Amino acid sequence: MSVALPIDDILAEVTASLRQMPRLVLQAPPGAGKTTRVPLAILEAGLTDGRILMLEPRRLAARAAAERMAETLGERVGRTVGYRIRGQAKVSDATRIEVVTEGILTRMIQSQPDLPGVGVVIFDEFHERSLNADLGLALCLDVADALREDLILVAMSATLDAAPIAKLMQAPVLTSDGRAFEVTPHWLPKPRPKTQRLEHAVADLIMTALSEADGSALVFLPGEGEIRRTEAVLRAQIGPGISLRPLFGAMPFKDQRAAIAPVETGRKVVLATSIAETSLTIEDIRIVVDAGLSRRAEFDPASGMSRLITTRVTRAEATQRMGRAGRVAPGHCYKLWTRGEEGALLSHPPAEIEAGDLTGLALELAAWGSAPEQMPFVTPPHAGRYDEARTVLEMIGALDAQGRITPHGKAISTMPLHPRLAHMVAKGGGDAPLLAAILSERDFLKDHSTDLSLRVAALRSPRRFQAEHGADLHRGTVARIREEARRLAKTSHGTGPDAPGILAALAYPDRIGMRRPGEAPRYLLSGGKGAAVPAGDPLAQTPFLVATDLDGDPREARIRLAAPLSAAELRATFSDQIEWHDSCLWSRRTGRVETRTQERFGALVLDDRVWHDAPAHEIARAMLDGVRQLGLLPDAKAQRFLARAALMRRSDPDWPDFSEAHLMETLEDWLLPHLTGVKTTADWKAFDLMPALQARLSWDQQQALDRAVPAQFVTPLGRKVPITYEEGQPRISVRLQELFGVTDHPKVAGAPVQLTLLSPAQRPLQVTEDLPGFWSSSYADVRKDMRGRYPRHPWPEDPTQADPTLRAKPRT
Repeated sequence: MSVALPIDDILAEVTASLRQMPRLVLQAPPGAGKTTRVPLAILEAGLTDGRILMLEPRRLAARAAAERMAETLGERVGRTVGYRIRGQAKVSDATRIEVVTEGILTRMIQSQPDLPGVGVVIFDEFHERSLNADLGLALCLDVADALREDLILVAMSATLDAAPIAKLMQAPVLTSDGRAFEVTPHWLPKPRPKTQRLEHAVADLIMTALSEADGSALVFLPGEGEIRRTEAVLRAQIGPGISLRPLFGAMPFKDQRAAIAPVETGRKVVLATSIAETSLTIEDIRIVVDAGLSRRAEFDPASGMSRLITTRVTRAEATQRMGRAGRVAPGHCYKLWTRGEEGALLSHPPAEIEAGDLTGLALELAAWGSAPEQMPFVTPPHAGRYDEARTVLEMIGALDAQGRITPHGKAISTMPLHPRLAHMVAKGGGDAPLLAAILSERDFLKDHSTDLSLRVAALRSPRRFQAEHGADLHRGTVARIREEARRLAKTSHGTGPDAPGILAALAYPDRIGMRRPGEAPRYLLSGGKGAAVPAGDPLAQTPFLVATDLDGDPREARIRLAAPLSAAELRATFSDQIEWHDSCLWSRRTGRVETRTQERFGALVLDDRVWHDAPAHEIARAMLDGVRQLGLLPDAKAQRFLARAALMRRSDPDWPDFSEAHLMETLEDWLLPHLTGVKTTADWKAFDLMPALQARLSWDQQQALDRAVPAQFVTPLGRKVPITYEEGQPRISVRLQELFGVTDHPKVAGAPVQLTLLSPAQRPLQVTEDLPGFWSSSYADVRKDMRGRYPRHPWPEDPTQADPTLRAKPRT
């Protein structure tokens, strides 16, 4: 081991710890050398007779780490140190250290759970918290606990909150000292103008960095598009002797190797994505320029899939990037944000298990035979999104109704594709691998029609397509898609359909769209969401399509990529899932229960007819939604009953709850049996609530209510007057003459009745809660005013001695 690195100081402690306990969490900052030193130290210490597997999040990092370790041993890759990545492997019988990408470990464990021949598994850059890394660690811990107590597990990271990982692994934590050389940060003096395009701002900062500091520069940008645009701007500004080198994951390996290799003369500027944050040593880098942006996959509930979003870099990511400038000498880091803005950055990026698509994870756990809560995850998957993922897997036949993996699910779980696309390749024809490769890449015809068939035609005959459409196809993208299609074709039987619409429908059965009525090209998707095709697009008039790429708008997504599908193709492909459904539904628009029998595929209604013989109980149940919309609408009699019941409950907490909120919550319990024949708004407004309300009480309860909170007041003449109970206060309205001779104020439920005394013309004369006091005081004034107005009615001087009456004197 030629050049000394910070990690060297604790390698002896690492191996000693692993001799005592086969688990370890290792923290080491960027540039410490953990990726290339730790596996070799474990091998040299003889801690295992088996192979040492080291997981890397990216293919380039896996190859680079294997090559660097092999170089340290003075060997070629494939002997003591080898690698295995998707579509490529360099290993032999002599290989003891095998660097693999994270998904490969999952496949190894699923096929041979006891990991025969493997003695150590190292999770490098675990702080990135990819789904595959989280799943791989959970599976390894499960295997170690059940089958392999001797399995050595090491989690390594540059920026990691080690406590939760160490607790989960029940492992000690070792920490290496800081980076080898100091890096000086440089911030913008003031915020970048929002109107300035990113590529121009980054190019300006690069030119400043090159003029102020020595050495080559590593520039962090979020994606290939930003890299290409920045490269174009720089080429017009950069001087001789400086090489420009793009670096992103989708590049051919030879171009990636050229980006990380040292230049023979002069300086270089490497324009890279986050692929260069970790595990790579890029020669001569002494300057880092950070655009402050990162692109990560985030699950979009509106579209039911993950999509790449561009976000602000986190402090942990910024620290990682800054460290790249201090690997070989003191360096400088130029940041495209102010020092004040740095304080607003999030501390760490979210784990993919928190933000990404869980469909693949759900399939892997089903294949493993465990539920998420049974697995040792650092962060458990979100329960709601996990259920959505299982729903997708059931749709494509990978899981049965009980959530168990099917033979088809086992078959597609071994394919290096998203389960949707793996299902399409397994069920489709010879064109399915090509379409899967297209859908795995970013769209390479963004300024053309949304029609997926156009992409297939472009790849089948690029020259003809360019001549007919004037499109400039990106050679690198076309080459990658073709290479991936060839690789996938090896796993495909190619006996199914080839039409792009049918293939897309197999992958996205929840995104089959049916055009809504009207001029605008708007569609209802089978999963229940709304979507729209851009106006003027050739697909805008097609009755059915399959949306394979949406912009994720939660209200109505814009369809960016789709394939046309005929009604006949839909029926033939999903004949087992198209069913007739009878429905009774309340229509807010028409204000009535509508009875329909419909032929449906998911949320799509393919045929719709009137259900003439709908059962009465189904109509009544649908009417409950009408009641929920319209409210209870009690008449005066029902309102008085509810007020009485509420007053009763005040004194007896065990009395049934007649509050409006409770009644609305329990409509099915008390109202449903009484709704026969009610199906419209008019029916409901005429409906008598009293029988249904009274039915909630037993006979004894009704008697108790009548005694304690009576519905009526009986006047001295024997006439029954309804009592209202507004705000718990009993109130009646009664003719003044009808209470002649009453010397005690009436009481109900222990409370004085509020009396509204009426004139012979039924107009209020006085409101009182003290009738004797009224007789002795105010009555005289009322008598004086009323005698002349109503001379035929009695107005005695002493009403307490008069007989109650409602009669008038006969006319003379």
